[in-house]
Amino acid sequence: MLLLSAAAWAASKPHVIAFGKWTTVKVLGSSDETQAVDLKVRGLYVDGKLKEFTFGAPHEITDRLFVVRRVIRVNDALPSDAAPQWAWLRGGWLALDRGNGHLSQAVLPEFDPDYSVASWYRGYAAYCGISQDAKQVYAVVAQLGRRKPILRKSLGEAGAPGSELCPAPSWQRHPPRVTFADKSGPLTYTIRGAAVVVEDNPEGDEDQN
Repeated sequence: MLLLSAAAWAASKPHVIAFGKWTTVKVLGSSDETQAVDLKVRGLYVDGKLKEFTFGAPHEITDRLFVVRRVIRVNDALPSDAAPQWAWLRGGWLALDRGNGHLSQAVLPEFDPDYSVASWYRGYAAYCGISQDAKQVYAVVAQLGRRKPILRKSLGEAGAPGSELCPAPSWQRHPPRVTFADKSGPLTYTIRGAAVVVEDNPEGDEDQN
């Protein structure tokens, strides 16, 4: 019984989640990766072990689950280079469960790490995404834990490489409602139920594919 009690205590032992000190690094920030900008980053530790580097403020989804932006350190060396050449790149969003210490990639379809700006409310992320060929911009609402977006509406053609896709969308509560700033005027959507999105603009139409 003592062994069983010890095993149960070990299984329920809370994980220690902590962030390290801020430091400033140079991040490649343009589509052709010729420009570098300063970015403040810090380590994410789980039980004293460094798991990832992050930037920006985390968003608390529940009392045990939060999301935070990732920054990646990659080897930028060419085959002809004699030694590694380390560079920093912006990444997507990470989700961390304080209860079990599990860290995973948050799936945000068509999210561009350099130009998309996500606005979170509960477990929903609203942002402007970009198509794989970088020609179309979409208003996207993704729900954490779902692979397909619950809203995906075309906002037209993308601008010049490196231009901002759109400002961070704004949220309202009761009922959950999100507004995108579009060049033709604001686009507002209401979330009903678990994953039903209704457009509040009667003249518009939505694409949820």
